Amino acid sequence: MMAFQRIHSLLLLVLTLLELVLVRPSYGQNRMFQRFLRQHVDPQGAGGNDGYCNLMMQRRRMTQNQCKRVNTFIHEDIWNIRSICSTTNIPCKNGRMNCHEGVVKVTDCRETGSSRAPNCRYRATTSPRRVVIACDGSPELPVHFDR
Repeated sequence: MMAFQRIHSLLLLVLTLLELVLVRPSYGQNRMFQRFLRQHVDPQGAGGNDGYCNLMMQRRRMTQNQCKRVNTFIHEDIWNIRSICSTTNIPCKNGRMNCHEGVVKVTDCRETGSSRAPNCRYRATTSPRRVVIACDGSPELPVHFDR
């Protein structure tokens, strides 16, 4: 089972890198896409508990200087997340019209309020729910988790 998970992880990494080579996003778009992946995408994770949030927030470098108050991890592969970019445009919180919505399995991590960086503590909530992401470029790639 462990060997299968390693092969699956390696395959996902290769597919993501291949996509980046074939898609050739602009430098700024690529940087924002990479940040989106680091902060919000965990296709293998099941999430679900506070320990998951504590570990992932630290691993993904969101607790170094201060505790990020809220973060959402999407438990879908990047192809499913990218397909959200092809749905109808809706307004983002900032008023731009480059947001799209879809339903995915997520873990929301909320800082407890009683911790200090770098030892931030989080409460986890896992569920399938509607998310809104901003997409940019041609082809469109997810670059921001809106809500």
